Amino acid sequence: MEFLDAFSAPQIAVAVMATLGAAFIRGLAGFGFGILLVPILALALSPVEAVLAINIMAGGLAFTEIRMILREAERSAFAIGALVVVGTGPGLWLLSITPPDIARLLIALVALSAFVAILVPQRGAQQPGVAATTATGLSAGVLTGFAAMPGPPVVPYYVGRAIPRAVAKASMVCIFGIAALAGVSSGAALGVLSTQLVVLGLALFPLVLLGNWLGSLAFGKVSDTVWRAFVGVVLGATAIAALSRLF
Repeated sequence: MEFLDAFSAPQIAVAVMATLGAAFIRGLAGFGFGILLVPILALALSPVEAVLAINIMAGGLAFTEIRMILREAERSAFAIGALVVVGTGPGLWLLSITPPDIARLLIALVALSAFVAILVPQRGAQQPGVAATTATGLSAGVLTGFAAMPGPPVVPYYVGRAIPRAVAKASMVCIFGIAALAGVSSGAALGVLSTQLVVLGLALFPLVLLGNWLGSLAFGKVSDTVWRAFVGVVLGATAIAALSRLF
């Protein structure tokens, strides 16, 4: 593990604890991994390092859930995923030229927007139109590159509709997996993906699998009201914590 020598012990400790907690929430809710983990990890690593490390972990996790995706996901997820690929490169480039303190502030604000989005009342089951779907995909792509957070536009698209929870979860997992792979590919193309980050992401991956598995055990065992409230509280607390550390 000599490549991990580039990171200090406190940085690795923060990464371990935050990764396990975020993976549990992701397993329970189907989303929230990047939203929860980036603001915390970006306080220990640079924003670019945090985003790329999380994309490595999230991409690997998506490969373990392909069966669920193909069985349950709404077809719109694949269209949104393709649009995410288009928007990811520009988002990562924008992050690479943004001063770290400003980037951390913007990432915390993105996390806060996810908290607001989860409070929006549910709509009917009907799929949004082409314009809304396109805007969701492109904005999710930019946020994937800039903050490893495709969730803020994607979560309301699915969780905000009266569709089965299994369909919503599988659709979001599909998009987040595509987003993660696009983020890693963009990082490699832009020359900001280091060997140390790859090793760090792979080293933390067993914790991602463990946390996601524990969260999946709880999926479906709580009511929709409790589920939404729980996720909202966690999202809000994470955003506020990230903002308070900055100020």
